[in-house]
Amino acid sequence: MTIDLNKRSLSEQTSLHPLNILMTSFFLSIVTSVTRRSAKLFRTGLASTVALGSLITFGCATTPSASNDVSNVPSSDLARLENIYRARSDSLLMIVHDADANFMSGMIHHHAQALVMSALAPTHSSNVAINTLTARIINAQKDEIFVMQRWLRERDQPFPEVNPNGTVGMSQDHSMHMPGMLSPQQIDSLTVAHNEEYDQLFLRYMIQHHNGAVSMVHDLFATDGAAQDDFVFKLASDIQVDQITEVARMQKMLDEFMRASPNQ
Repeated sequence: MTIDLNKRSLSEQTSLHPLNILMTSFFLSIVTSVTRRSAKLFRTGLASTVALGSLITFGCATTPSASNDVSNVPSSDLARLENIYRARSDSLLMIVHDADANFMSGMIHHHAQALVMSALAPTHSSNVAINTLTARIINAQKDEIFVMQRWLRERDQPFPEVNPNGTVGMSQDHSMHMPGMLSPQQIDSLTVAHNEEYDQLFLRYMIQHHNGAVSMVHDLFATDGAAQDDFVFKLASDIQVDQITEVARMQKMLDEFMRASPNQ
């Protein structure tokens, strides 16, 4: 018996084919990956994905569906679709908003100065609470410097190299223009201070420094199209919450110092 494919019912011609199922998953993953991008990038990615899906669906509709089991899809088709997905993911990875890259690079500089300030504590302060606070700051901000450098490196973006002592090469240091950064004079005054003088100066300066970092996050979120990258958004949000929390803690410590030494 000869079957005229042109006389098949619409439901038969559009029955679920394994490739249709696979393309549905592929399509949804692409849409998910671009929904946090700008509208222009979304339209571009969506159009190309729909075109690809339409071509494959058309080809599937002309072939009788024997099973809805994805395991029946030839391995060559699976490999081809996987390569398409990887290429699309790689291309999205390389789309970097200038504000995101500038934020990451700037925050590396910002964190580096916090390392310089905190590294003085073991030799400049005998206060247990201050030394605990500075150790916490060093651990947290070293980790964040590492992940921000990695994010920039993976996207072929330039990033500042931070020395073990927290300093940044002079050719890379443009940090004085960032909110909250200490001036060279402030760094000098902190360097020569010891004990209670260092403790109080450190708290005042680090409160200034942290508030500057929070301001940088606000500026990032206020920039059109910025922080659409999931990692950038989460990191910036974490920095904002951590710094605000730490400012409140340091202000409480400073108030206690001032009550204990009202003449200072």
